[in-house]
Amino acid sequence: MITLFSSLFIRNKDDVESPSVRKAYGVLCGAVGILLNICLFAGKFFAGLISNSIAITADALNNLSDAGSSLITLIGFQMAGQKPDIDHPFGHGRIEYISGLLVSIAIILMGFELVKSSITKIIHPETIASDPLVIGILIASICVKIYMAIYNTAVSKKIASAAMKATATDSISDSLATFVVLISTLVCKFTSVNIDGYCGIAVGLFILYAGYNAAKDTISPLLGQPPKKEFIEQIEALVNAHEGVLGIHDLIVHDYGPGRVMVSLHAEVDSTGNIMDIHDMIDNIEKELAKECHCEAVIHMDPVLVNDPLTDSLHSQIEELLHGLDKDLKLHDFRVVTGPTHTNVIFDVLLPFDFKMTDEEVVAFLSKEIHRMNDSYYAVIQVDKAYY
Repeated sequence: MITLFSSLFIRNKDDVESPSVRKAYGVLCGAVGILLNICLFAGKFFAGLISNSIAITADALNNLSDAGSSLITLIGFQMAGQKPDIDHPFGHGRIEYISGLLVSIAIILMGFELVKSSITKIIHPETIASDPLVIGILIASICVKIYMAIYNTAVSKKIASAAMKATATDSISDSLATFVVLISTLVCKFTSVNIDGYCGIAVGLFILYAGYNAAKDTISPLLGQPPKKEFIEQIEALVNAHEGVLGIHDLIVHDYGPGRVMVSLHAEVDSTGNIMDIHDMIDNIEKELAKECHCEAVIHMDPVLVNDPLTDSLHSQIEELLHGLDKDLKLHDFRVVTGPTHTNVIFDVLLPFDFKMTDEEVVAFLSKEIHRMNDSYYAVIQVDKAYY
């Protein structure tokens, strides 16, 4: 159904990097989710009334909350698709993450309410009816929720959406929850053992777990998570493909929501090159990044002294020292400033956040070893962190 509707109503449906296409997918999935969840609520609520089952009734209310969650998702995508304005120059893309977080909160609240109601049902149990109609409604509900999980997962991968992933997770947990309710109904029918309240608690715990995972997936991009490895590799390959670029570092990805990404990086270039030619090359790289990686890029030029015997020799020796600490450590912005009484060896070291030594310990170690090479050498070291 989603495939058919997307073909009918979404223009350029495969251009998923376009904010308008992402918005269309979010609105479409939200509208379908509202319709299906309202139908499920009506069917299950009726089944809960005729069966006197708290688990089925709670599951019905969960579907009603899912309809509200789908509405939040729809509104979130609608607002996220708005163009940048004077108050929000980077656009409104992060609203998509906020809508996903609101869905997660709704899931968690429903889980708490369900556990609370189920405990009451254990304390005060009631007889459960298990008509074939009730069982049929539950089976149909499971099938619908599995279908919703499938299309929400497919769309979340297609447009790389945390909000759609949260909705897909909710659908999976709902199908499992309804399956537990079905089992409790069948157990009561064939054994007369009432496990309705206990199954209600199990359903509530399923929902709480799903809400926690969904919240985690939406909070991370709001706080600032590292970009995907594939995106970094694509940027590095594109920039380094230019003959005039000797290397890149200090790459930072600023995520303002899907389709609204800004990138800054330093590109090392030959210090003896023509500044106008190098500037023209950098401009062209920024345009290529915008076209191929769908991001706004700002590139800082770092001049590097090429084929200088002293610089090359010291670079190799210090890189060997660094690799003695960890083979994955890197240095950049390396330069040597000689003087009549001493020589400054200046460079940056890239350390991971979880490196075993502190920044101060690394700087002290390298400074001592460099001074030991020649007592006129003094290290000037800047510690950088990797943002990916």
